[in-house]
Amino acid sequence: LPGLHVFAIAFALEVSVGKTNTVMALNGSNVLLPCTFTTCIGFQNLVFTWYFNSTEMVAPLPLQIYHGKIKSKASEPLLLGRNPRVEFVGSTTGKENNISIVLKDVELSDAGKYTCHVKNPKEKKAQHNATIFLTVVHRLEETDNTVTLIIVGVVGGLIGLLILFMLVKRVVLFIIKKTQDGK
Repeated sequence: LPGLHVFAIAFALEVSVGKTNTVMALNGSNVLLPCTFTTCIGFQNLVFTWYFNSTEMVAPLPLQIYHGKIKSKASEPLLLGRNPRVEFVGSTTGKENNISIVLKDVELSDAGKYTCHVKNPKEKKAQHNATIFLTVVHRLEETDNTVTLIIVGVVGGLIGLLILFMLVKRVVLFIIKKTQDGK
Protein backbone atom coordinates (compact mmCIF):
# COMPACT_ATOMS: atom_id res chain seq x y z
CA LEU A 1 0.00 0.00 0.00
CA PRO A 2 2.82 2.52 0.65
CA GLY A 3 3.92 1.97 -2.97
CA LEU A 4 0.52 3.14 -4.23
CA HIS A 5 0.84 6.33 -2.18
CA VAL A 6 4.23 7.10 -3.74
CA PHE A 7 2.83 6.29 -7.20
CA ALA A 8 -0.11 8.70 -6.72
CA ILE A 9 2.16 11.48 -5.46
CA ALA A 10 4.55 11.03 -8.39
CA PHE A 11 1.82 11.83 -10.89
CA ALA A 12 0.02 14.54 -8.90
CA LEU A 13 2.05 17.47 -10.31
CA GLU A 14 2.21 18.06 -14.05
CA VAL A 15 3.95 20.86 -15.96
CA SER A 16 3.24 21.73 -19.60
CA VAL A 17 4.44 24.21 -22.22
CA GLY A 18 1.49 23.58 -24.54
CA LYS A 19 0.97 21.57 -27.70
CA THR A 20 4.36 22.32 -29.24
CA ASN A 21 7.68 22.63 -27.50
CA THR A 22 9.31 24.86 -30.10
CA VAL A 23 8.93 28.62 -30.58
CA MET A 24 10.39 30.84 -33.29
CA ALA A 25 11.02 34.54 -32.67
CA LEU A 26 12.22 37.43 -34.78
CA ASN A 27 15.43 39.08 -33.59
CA GLY A 28 14.46 42.18 -31.57
CA SER A 29 10.88 41.09 -30.88
CA ASN A 30 9.18 39.89 -27.68
CA VAL A 31 8.33 36.20 -27.33
CA LEU A 32 5.95 34.34 -25.02
CA LEU A 33 7.33 31.23 -23.32
CA PRO A 34 4.20 29.42 -22.09
CA CYS A 35 4.06 27.21 -19.00
CA THR A 36 1.18 25.91 -16.92
CA PHE A 37 0.98 23.40 -14.11
CA THR A 38 -1.72 21.20 -12.65
CA THR A 39 -1.88 19.53 -9.30
CA CYS A 40 -4.38 17.06 -7.90
CA ILE A 41 -4.17 18.11 -4.27
CA GLY A 42 -3.57 21.84 -4.55
CA PHE A 43 -0.44 23.73 -3.61
CA GLN A 44 1.10 25.77 -0.86
CA ASN A 45 4.40 27.67 -1.11
CA LEU A 46 4.92 26.31 -4.62
CA VAL A 47 8.23 27.39 -6.15
CA PHE A 48 8.79 27.78 -9.88
CA THR A 49 11.96 28.61 -11.77
CA TRP A 50 12.72 29.23 -15.43
CA TYR A 51 16.18 28.06 -16.53
CA PHE A 52 18.05 28.86 -19.74
CA ASN A 53 20.04 26.01 -21.33
CA SER A 54 19.92 23.99 -18.13
CA THR A 55 17.59 21.61 -16.36
CA GLU A 56 19.72 21.55 -13.24
CA MET A 57 17.77 22.16 -10.05
CA VAL A 58 20.75 23.99 -8.57
CA ALA A 59 21.74 25.90 -11.68
CA PRO A 60 24.23 28.76 -11.46
CA LEU A 61 22.45 32.10 -11.06
CA PRO A 62 23.04 33.36 -14.65
CA LEU A 63 21.10 30.37 -16.04
CA GLN A 64 18.15 31.06 -13.75
CA ILE A 65 16.15 33.73 -15.59
CA TYR A 66 13.03 33.87 -13.41
CA HIS A 67 12.28 32.56 -9.95
CA GLY A 68 8.98 32.89 -8.10
CA LYS A 69 6.97 31.51 -5.23
CA ILE A 70 3.18 31.13 -4.95
CA LYS A 71 1.83 31.02 -1.41
CA SER A 72 -1.62 29.61 -2.29
CA LYS A 73 -4.28 29.41 -5.01
CA ALA A 74 -5.69 32.76 -3.84
CA SER A 75 -2.39 34.66 -4.25
CA GLU A 76 -0.38 35.81 -7.22
CA PRO A 77 3.30 34.82 -7.47
CA LEU A 78 5.93 36.59 -5.42
CA LEU A 79 9.04 37.46 -7.42
CA LEU A 80 12.21 36.03 -5.90
CA GLY A 81 14.61 36.77 -8.76
CA ARG A 82 14.56 37.55 -12.46
CA ASN A 83 16.45 38.76 -15.48
CA PRO A 84 15.52 42.41 -16.33
CA ARG A 85 14.47 41.34 -19.85
CA VAL A 86 11.98 38.78 -18.52
CA GLU A 87 8.39 39.70 -17.63
CA PHE A 88 5.98 37.43 -15.80
CA VAL A 89 2.64 37.32 -17.67
CA GLY A 90 0.90 34.37 -16.02
CA SER A 91 -1.71 34.24 -13.31
CA THR A 92 -2.43 31.62 -10.70
CA THR A 93 -5.69 32.93 -9.26
CA GLY A 94 -7.75 32.00 -12.34
CA LYS A 95 -8.68 28.57 -13.63
CA GLU A 96 -5.27 27.78 -15.10
CA ASN A 97 -2.09 27.86 -13.08
CA ASN A 98 -0.22 29.91 -15.65
CA ILE A 99 3.44 30.73 -14.96
CA SER A 100 4.33 31.94 -18.46
CA ILE A 101 6.96 34.58 -19.13
CA VAL A 102 7.75 36.98 -21.96
CA LEU A 103 11.34 37.38 -23.06
CA LYS A 104 11.72 40.98 -24.27
CA ASP A 105 13.86 42.19 -27.16
CA VAL A 106 15.18 38.73 -28.04
CA GLU A 107 18.68 38.40 -29.42
CA LEU A 108 20.29 35.63 -31.42
CA SER A 109 22.14 34.56 -28.25
CA ASP A 110 18.75 33.91 -26.57
CA ALA A 111 18.16 30.87 -28.80
CA GLY A 112 18.22 27.64 -26.83
CA LYS A 113 16.43 25.49 -24.30
CA TYR A 114 14.13 27.08 -21.68
CA THR A 115 12.98 24.87 -18.81
CA CYS A 116 10.02 25.66 -16.58
CA HIS A 117 10.65 23.87 -13.26
CA VAL A 118 7.92 23.56 -10.61
CA LYS A 119 8.28 22.22 -7.06
CA ASN A 120 5.25 21.68 -4.80
CA PRO A 121 6.12 21.12 -1.10
CA LYS A 122 2.53 20.01 -0.40
CA GLU A 123 3.10 16.93 -2.58
CA LYS A 124 6.12 15.53 -0.76
CA LYS A 125 8.20 18.07 -2.69
CA ALA A 126 7.06 16.71 -6.06
CA GLN A 127 8.87 18.52 -8.87
CA HIS A 128 8.57 18.43 -12.62
CA ASN A 129 9.96 20.21 -15.67
CA ALA A 130 8.68 21.17 -19.08
CA THR A 131 11.07 22.34 -21.79
CA ILE A 132 10.57 24.68 -24.72
CA PHE A 133 13.12 25.37 -27.46
CA LEU A 134 13.50 28.92 -28.79
CA THR A 135 14.85 29.64 -32.26
CA VAL A 136 15.74 33.27 -33.07
CA VAL A 137 15.90 34.34 -36.72
CA HIS A 138 17.06 37.54 -38.47
CA ARG A 139 13.93 37.71 -40.57
CA LEU A 140 10.91 35.53 -41.12
CA GLU A 141 10.98 33.53 -44.33
CA GLU A 142 8.43 34.56 -46.91
CA THR A 143 6.83 31.59 -48.60
CA ASP A 144 5.83 31.66 -52.24
CA ASN A 145 2.23 30.49 -52.41
CA THR A 146 1.83 30.99 -56.16
CA VAL A 147 1.52 27.28 -56.97
CA THR A 148 -0.97 26.75 -54.15
CA LEU A 149 -3.06 29.71 -55.31
CA ILE A 150 -3.06 28.41 -58.91
CA ILE A 151 -4.17 24.94 -57.78
CA VAL A 152 -6.92 26.37 -55.55
CA GLY A 153 -8.05 28.66 -58.38
CA VAL A 154 -8.20 25.83 -60.93
CA VAL A 155 -10.04 23.47 -58.55
CA GLY A 156 -12.46 26.24 -57.54
CA GLY A 157 -13.06 27.10 -61.21
CA LEU A 158 -13.73 23.46 -62.11
CA ILE A 159 -16.20 23.11 -59.23
CA GLY A 160 -17.92 26.32 -60.35
CA LEU A 161 -18.18 25.06 -63.94
CA LEU A 162 -19.58 21.73 -62.73
CA ILE A 163 -22.25 23.53 -60.67
CA LEU A 164 -23.08 25.79 -63.64
CA PHE A 165 -23.35 22.77 -65.97
CA MET A 166 -25.67 20.97 -63.52
CA LEU A 167 -27.82 24.11 -63.18
CA VAL A 168 -28.11 24.56 -66.98
CA LYS A 169 -28.95 20.85 -67.39
CA ARG A 170 -31.71 21.13 -64.76
CA VAL A 171 -33.19 24.23 -66.46
CA VAL A 172 -33.10 22.58 -69.91
CA LEU A 173 -34.76 19.42 -68.56
CA PHE A 174 -37.41 21.56 -66.83
CA ILE A 175 -38.15 23.43 -70.07
CA ILE A 176 -38.32 20.18 -72.06
CA LYS A 177 -40.72 18.66 -69.52
CA LYS A 178 -42.99 21.74 -69.55
CA THR A 179 -42.98 21.73 -73.36
CA GLN A 180 -43.94 18.04 -73.47
CA ASP A 181 -46.69 18.56 -70.84
CA GLY A 182 -48.15 21.37 -72.95
CA LYS A 183 -48.55 19.20 -76.12
